[in-house]
Amino acid sequence: MERIVFENSPRKILIVKPSSLGDVIHSLPFLCVLHERFPDAAIHWVVAEGNEGALQWHPMLTKTWIIRKDRWKKIGSVKETIGELSGLASALRREEFDLVVDLQGLLRSGMIAGATGSPMRVGFSDAREGSDFFYTHKVEGGSGIHAVDRYLKIAWALGCDISNVRFPMPFIREPEKILQIKERLGKYAVIAPGARWRTKRWPVERFGALAAMLGIRSVVVGGEADRETAMKIEDASGGKSVSLAGETTISDLICVIRSAEYVITNDSGPMHIAAACGRRVIAVFGPTDPALTGPYGTDHIIVRTPVECSPCRKKKCSDMRCMKDISPEMVYQAMLKPDSAV
Repeated sequence: MERIVFENSPRKILIVKPSSLGDVIHSLPFLCVLHERFPDAAIHWVVAEGNEGALQWHPMLTKTWIIRKDRWKKIGSVKETIGELSGLASALRREEFDLVVDLQGLLRSGMIAGATGSPMRVGFSDAREGSDFFYTHKVEGGSGIHAVDRYLKIAWALGCDISNVRFPMPFIREPEKILQIKERLGKYAVIAPGARWRTKRWPVERFGALAAMLGIRSVVVGGEADRETAMKIEDASGGKSVSLAGETTISDLICVIRSAEYVITNDSGPMHIAAACGRRVIAVFGPTDPALTGPYGTDHIIVRTPVECSPCRKKKCSDMRCMKDISPEMVYQAMLKPDSAV
């Protein structure tokens, strides 16, 4: 793979990486080395609505462009979607970006990159849905590597130094409600029981039983859809957990996680936030591969069972043995072993 040659350093750069939350977090090392490579460039980022909290007030970013991609998928919103896409394309073209990088690699993100009219549009040669049609330069991503390292392949091609992987988190002033919770609890763990796929969710009663075993109290986090699950964990913990599910923004979530002793989680966005914040992660894995999407770094614990069909990457499963065979005791014992980090 050859490096891309620049006649002049780009003065304005656009990163296209709308989702998911975990993938946005995975892209932060790319942002870091890109900023170091081109310190005078204004860097913009296209992000999906709901994930912008991971980038708010980020000192390395000049602007975030928030798109409502989930609404674009709805048939009833076709007319509105076309109008939004047309307006976005016009606005991006007026920015006159010198360099556009599509880290998403889907048709929608490729079209956004193409709509900018930038003379240099970089993406993966193995991108999906034909999105590579919109690129002027293509970088081989490859399979079987972690998402962070995959994104850094493009960074290397752009001349960045990728020898030191860092996650530059945005500066966030802690809201009063989070400060009060921290003061009341003292040392605490974070439990994140949610996940986008049903197959990635460890049974809620197992989280509750594990919370009761811990030597410190825990904070259960999640979105609005996780409220009921979080309350069940709080009830099963014997008074050792407090639920914040549905009560925090992504910025609040970062504040809660970065002060935790450790984080117990499924394969989810909060897991990647925890790793980025330098917190130790205890992650329960079933249908997905921790080598590709696990918490980045070496001081983490992965708990999984040797089921022959795992990882299958299926969003639906009538069996889910890979998750159901993991007991609270298995996770707790893994946490106690000094050699259990991966």
